Amino acid sequence: MTVSTADTFILEFKEVCKQYSPTQPVFTDINLQVKQGEFFGLVGVNGAGKTTLIKSLLDFCAINHGTIRLFNHTHTKPIARQHLAFFPEHFAPPVFLTGQGFLHYMARLHGQLYDKNKIEKLCQALDLNSIALQQPIKSYSKGMAQKLGLAACFSADKKLLVMDEPMSGLDPKARAYLKRYLLNLKAQGTTLFFSTHLLVDVENLCDRMAILHAGQLRFIGTPAECCARFNSTDIEQAYLNAIT
Repeated sequence: MTVSTADTFILEFKEVCKQYSPTQPVFTDINLQVKQGEFFGLVGVNGAGKTTLIKSLLDFCAINHGTIRLFNHTHTKPIARQHLAFFPEHFAPPVFLTGQGFLHYMARLHGQLYDKNKIEKLCQALDLNSIALQQPIKSYSKGMAQKLGLAACFSADKKLLVMDEPMSGLDPKARAYLKRYLLNLKAQGTTLFFSTHLLVDVENLCDRMAILHAGQLRFIGTPAECCARFNSTDIEQAYLNAIT
């Protein structure tokens, strides 16, 4: 599915550069837009700068040049992040809380009431046993903690989801459940901007994708366009062709 140019930009990067020193650039001249209702995947090798780009978007780290806008607001303004929920690459909830205690806390942060029925439905959708919510998080496996964080992210009911490696630590069943849930959100008009190493997920979920490599965007377009441009019917081989 190609999104119409008439649609509204939710997210814009214009000539964005980030460097740790003059001799250590992370990325340069990043130009891309994400449109309302679009699912956009950012792919690249370890160290390509995907997480730093997301942190820059969220104003967790400063950029050296360019502009980033969210919902037509400069990204450094708190109002720009009012309608987004973020899921980090290394999700680490407070281990002294129970799962339910953590979700109560997150609801308060978002100015919402804890909705038990909504949380139970989310647990079912993410293949997380709701009984686990009564247990301390320190007893959780990596996959259980990941599902808890996803439940917190989704329960906020935001227009834009920004997610850094959301499939990390999930078994094949949980990944399938998560993709099904994301597609349901897509049908409701939710916008998704996420990073991943899993090209099959990009192919299954995304309207468009970007390949970030060696500090530059090598490609922006649909997965099908990526295959066509880089001479392969296989998205993984097309990706390899793009970065070599």
